[in-house]
This record gives sequence, C-alpha cells and structure tokens, in this order.
Amino acid sequence: MCNSSSLYFTPTRDATSAARSLEQLLRRPAPAMFQGAIRRLHDRSTIYATTCPAPLPALGLIVTPEIRCQSELYLPIAEITVIFNRLYRLALTYPPILSSTPFYHALSWADVAVALPPRFQFTANPARLLDALLANRALLVEFLIASFLPRRFYGGLMRYPLQEAFIREWLATLPLSHSHQRRGQKRLRCLDAASGDGAGSYGVARLLLELGWAPDRFEIEGWTLEPLEAWAAAHAAFPHDPQREGVFRRWAEPVFEQEAHTSLTFRTVDLGQALPSQQHPAVRLDFDLIICNGLLGGPIVNRPDELRRIVSQLVELLAPGGLLLAADHFHGGWKQQCPQKELRVLFEMNGLKIIEAEEGLAAQKS
Repeated sequence: MCNSSSLYFTPTRDATSAARSLEQLLRRPAPAMFQGAIRRLHDRSTIYATTCPAPLPALGLIVTPEIRCQSELYLPIAEITVIFNRLYRLALTYPPILSSTPFYHALSWADVAVALPPRFQFTANPARLLDALLANRALLVEFLIASFLPRRFYGGLMRYPLQEAFIREWLATLPLSHSHQRRGQKRLRCLDAASGDGAGSYGVARLLLELGWAPDRFEIEGWTLEPLEAWAAAHAAFPHDPQREGVFRRWAEPVFEQEAHTSLTFRTVDLGQALPSQQHPAVRLDFDLIICNGLLGGPIVNRPDELRRIVSQLVELLAPGGLLLAADHFHGGWKQQCPQKELRVLFEMNGLKIIEAEEGLAAQKS
C-alpha cells in the first residue's frame, strides 16, 4: 500500500507518463471476492424490478419520496455502501476518503444511481454495475476517478476574480518583478493549499506569466488530501469526463506552452498532520504566497481545534512578509459553519496583519 502523504506529481500531458503514475494509485481487485455480494444484490434487484410499481432509477429520473422508499425497501443503501466501500479499498493502494464518494450520506440506491455520471447509468441493478466494473479495467478507473473527483467539489476555473486582482496588485509591489531579476535572486514561492483539481494552481501560473514572470523565477505547489486529485491536476486528465478535460486543458494550455509546468508540483498533504518538512527535511516551506480557498470554515474543516491547527500550520509555512489569502464561494451560505469574522480573529491571533480585500481574507506575516 502506498503512503498517500508522500506522493507528488510533476505536470506533464504525456499519456504514457500519466498512465504510469496512475498505476501507483491502483490495484486490481479479484472478482471472486465479490461473487457472493453480486449474487445477493442481483436477486434483490430482480425482485425490485418485477414487483415495484415505482419507476426504476434511470438517466434523468427525479427521485421522489416514493421512489426512495421503494428503493430502500428492496435494496438497502447501507448494504450496497458496504460492498462498494470494499471495492474502493481493494482497488486503491491508499486508504480512500470515503466521504467523497456518492454513497456517503446517500438516502437510497436510487439517489446514488441517478447522481452517477451517465457513463455508469446503463443499469438500475447495482449488481450489474459492480460486475461490469470488475470485468472492465478502464471502466473501473473511470468510476474511481468519478467517485473521488465529483463535479460537486469544483466551481469552475476562474473562481475568485477579485482575489486574482488583489494578487495582481500585490505582485506589482514586489521587488522580485520580471524587470528586476538578477542572478541568484530567490524565486517567488506560491502554495495553493487545498488545491483540488489544480485549477487555482494553473491560474496563479497564468497570472505570473501574464505579468511577465519567467518560469524559472517562480515555484508553485498544489497540496490536496486526495491522491487522485493530485494526479488529475498534474496531468490535466479527467478520463471520466472528456468535456471537463477539454475545458481544463485549454485553461492550462498557456502554462504548458510557455514551459512553466516545470515550475509546478502537486503533492498529497494533510494540513492537519505533520508538515512535509517534518517528514522530509529537504522540502522547503518558506512560501511567499499561500492561497487557501474553499477549505476553512466549510463542511470540511470547521471544528475550532481543527481550524486553529491548520491556520497555525499555514502561518508556519509563510515566509516573513508572506501573504495568506482565504476565500470560499463554494461553501457559502448554509454550508459555511465558521463566519469569516471568526477566521479573521484566528488569523490575528496567529500574528498576521489583516489587509482589506474585496474577496475573502488577506493577511500578511510580519
């Protein structure tokens, strides 16, 4: 089993390299280990299909309380979840984050079935889906990536335009601009904490390139807890969603065209645990700019002790004079469990100076 806390991926669009790095994360579960479960699910599904008056799950179906109730009666979601969680554990070389999957907190199999990408809605029978995944390696890979990179986790490419404008103005104040580069001058080091699919990391690279920064004058790291996210970000690859892949690759294209992808790295890092420098002393952590969007105060990180620990870690990662930015559109409204004013206080308690920004929080380390 691989240690997901030590994985890192360097960006490349070479398909062979992408396939090779993906194999680090995958295993081949033995179909024989699921035969009993498949038989049980198939028997239940047959009874469901032949006796239930409510419509079966299908593409475009709106799940009503009646459909949900009937689905639960014949195909209890708790039993199906156990089986698919077992598949996740056996198919991945690291402990999966099961809260990302479509089964987590699902109300019924019908809800799961209609929420899956169309590619996997060829049957209302979970046994047939499971059987197909075990028989078709490519389909299984797509299913795994779809499970851990669901569309609900992401909100587009240019998610924080006002924050980008703030960064643009901040960069203009730095002596390390492209017009003042000298031999031996330190690189600008940027961290996209909670980088997700990497759109924000490529966005920072695009901004620096637009402002005239040479690729060898900056370093950008994207950190995420999910290994498949780090892989997808590094290779701009979403095999379960060709449309998304096409849009994302067009977004990242300027970075690759100007060979700035060599200045990016994507790592699997748990900000709530030991920092990479504590595990690997060779990893430098003196970041001049840290962006932590869509994480603090939402449903992912909201407990007071957890917030204190992660903010403390982020402050430790900042170089003197470094800038920390945090915004969250995705978890706004009812999902935002820690108001921004409380995060502001937490930043100040950790010695940061708040700088007024039009979008999210901005703070500087003295």
